[in-house]
Amino acid sequence: MFHPSAGFPRVAAILCVASAALAPDAFAQTYPAKPIRIIVSLASGGGVDTITRIVGQKLGERWGQQVVVENRPGAGGALGSELVAKAPPDGYTLLTASISYAVIPASHKNLPYDPVRDLTPVAVLVNSSNILAVHPSLPVKSVKELIALARAHPGELTYASSGSGGAANLALEMFKLATGTHIVHVPYKGTAPGVIDLIAGRISMTASAVVSTMPYARQGKLRALATVGAKRTPAAPELPTVAEAGVPGYAVDAWFAMFAPAAVPKEVLAQLNGEIIKILHAPEMKERLASLGLEPAAEPLDKTNAYIKSEIAKWAQVVKAANITAE
Repeated sequence: MFHPSAGFPRVAAILCVASAALAPDAFAQTYPAKPIRIIVSLASGGGVDTITRIVGQKLGERWGQQVVVENRPGAGGALGSELVAKAPPDGYTLLTASISYAVIPASHKNLPYDPVRDLTPVAVLVNSSNILAVHPSLPVKSVKELIALARAHPGELTYASSGSGGAANLALEMFKLATGTHIVHVPYKGTAPGVIDLIAGRISMTASAVVSTMPYARQGKLRALATVGAKRTPAAPELPTVAEAGVPGYAVDAWFAMFAPAAVPKEVLAQLNGEIIKILHAPEMKERLASLGLEPAAEPLDKTNAYIKSEIAKWAQVVKAANITAE
């Protein structure tokens, strides 16, 4: 004879197993069910901040959820990264960072988190065309003239960056290595404060994003000399690359990317990645990004992971050669 009470534990066990198996899919289907917080590891006003707010707005529109962008600059991006690394792995706290993310493992010692173990890539958002720009009072109008001036006055010229390991820091340390010059690094907590001091004449130069430099260059407040990447930027096609301007083989291509806590469900990562690909590769978005000197770079998760790993390995060698350390 069948006894319901005897059969119930077995049925309940089966249902529990089935529910556990379906849980990730169910979670992904309901995601996002509340506001999303994106931590920017650099100060407001720079390229990472700009693209984060553009993508955040589009994600909010597509999902009907609020996306809150919060700047947490400091320690070359490590402060914001730590906050997200220790956040609940539910997809509601995300990180956007610059190329400095790939430098942190080699340049920072005794971190309270592991960038490789505790965070995982969501998508490389864009590649950024950075501009080598100087204060107009500097008596140079070309890269060759800048090199000559720096060689004639070693240690007297200065450059601003968003912090050790940031795009400007990497670009100008490689510039120094390639040209045999001595230019003093002055780190700031973000791109915008450094550009402000450059405009004021307290700093000699920088190598920052188009959105941070070209508006001022067009107003005559800065003098743009070249782009530091491998190719010219559509946002300022008149500018040569540093390689074209006299430093053969030189190129530093910057990127901005989004990350999540490592244990975020794979289904949620895939959903975020897919949405970002759609947003950034839309024709109208490509046009908007081009005007800012940005190029969409979002690819599927497998390619994204492989690229970030390769960047960490590459920049570890540069950090050692240039003796880049956290400040």
